[in-house]
Amino acid sequence: MIDLRLLREDPDRVRASQRARGEDVELVDALLSADERRRSSGVRFDELRSEQKSLGKLIPKASPEEKAELLKRAEQLKADVKAADAEQHEADEETRRLLLRLGNIVHTDVPVGGEEDFVVLETHGTIRDFAAEGFEPKDHLEIGEALAAIDVERGAKVSGSRFYYLTGVGALLELALVNAAIAQATEAGFVPMLTPTLVRPRAMEGTGFLGQAAENVYHLEKDDYYLVGTSEVPLAAYHMDEIIDADKLPLRYAGFSPCYRREAGTYGKDTRGIFRVHQFDKVEMFSYVAPEEAEAEHKRLLEWEKQWLTSLELPFQVIDVATGDLGASASRKYDCEAWIPTQGKYRELTSASNCDSFQARRLSVRMRDGKKVQPLSTLNGTLCAVPRTIVAILENHQLADGSVRVPEVLRPYLGGRELLEPVAK
Repeated sequence: MIDLRLLREDPDRVRASQRARGEDVELVDALLSADERRRSSGVRFDELRSEQKSLGKLIPKASPEEKAELLKRAEQLKADVKAADAEQHEADEETRRLLLRLGNIVHTDVPVGGEEDFVVLETHGTIRDFAAEGFEPKDHLEIGEALAAIDVERGAKVSGSRFYYLTGVGALLELALVNAAIAQATEAGFVPMLTPTLVRPRAMEGTGFLGQAAENVYHLEKDDYYLVGTSEVPLAAYHMDEIIDADKLPLRYAGFSPCYRREAGTYGKDTRGIFRVHQFDKVEMFSYVAPEEAEAEHKRLLEWEKQWLTSLELPFQVIDVATGDLGASASRKYDCEAWIPTQGKYRELTSASNCDSFQARRLSVRMRDGKKVQPLSTLNGTLCAVPRTIVAILENHQLADGSVRVPEVLRPYLGGRELLEPVAK
């Protein structure tokens, strides 16, 4: 959530942010009104309690005639204090409810617009000219089935559409990717973590995934648990309700976990293969930093993602995501999009988001610098979303005979294997 002081001092900035996101601007005025009610009811409660305490001291000293009148006033004050307490509680709840609906304040440099209004910041690598090489590229599913690496038919039989099996070299390729990604993250100073995939409502709400993103979250109603769509959720909640000494920052974690997404609203989109699925594995970077370090850390996360994609020898571009395509928690987000030959376009492989103190305020994660205690900043960056990375590797490194060249960075994790070769049926 945002700082309420910012809302009071510069409501126009918050309105502009909501407008840029394509979200409800009237929410700002409703929140201002609720906050004013919350503060005034708090003052009223404090005044009544103060009078009640003073009266309590006068009653024992009063004459019999005065005591009767004071006791009568005390009874009235008791009722008034109870009513004021209830009003204060109600105003607090209303303010929090509205505050949880408000997205983070977008960074002033973020391009304004919808999904297609991003700005390309960088382009890396060379797109292969398959025509010059004398063959038509196959898509990842055709390649994966020939390698006996991907089985979507049995995935659908067992679990339904958008599920799959990775088999043989497909499973080995995933393990190689995860191990290589964790090795890079560990070398960069991240602490590797295996995280829970079932979390309580507060963890999911605290990271901002029960607002605009709620439709894509799986909820186990009987136990009131949520299945995470990214290990960002348990990593953000790892230090929930804690105060971290400033000299221990930054704290950096690399989480590996299965992830689950309903993919609501994507009917008919990316239905072939494993690009858009309901369950996948992912390595996620997560940082806790002092607020003044957040922008620099954001750029560092992006550099680590670029290092990873470059090591996989993939052509990719870096984009500055537009305001209307930001998640509720992010003030700014960079995506790295890999070239997918059979689609003839770049597609998202990794994201790096700066959430400022938005998640930390919701989860009560604070830092202590001397005597000062304040919310810190959190950031997250995908290092390897496995299925999409497999898609990009299979399509970009395919050879005319149906085999796939293994990027050098993965070879030590595949027993030195240089090629993935088709399996005879």
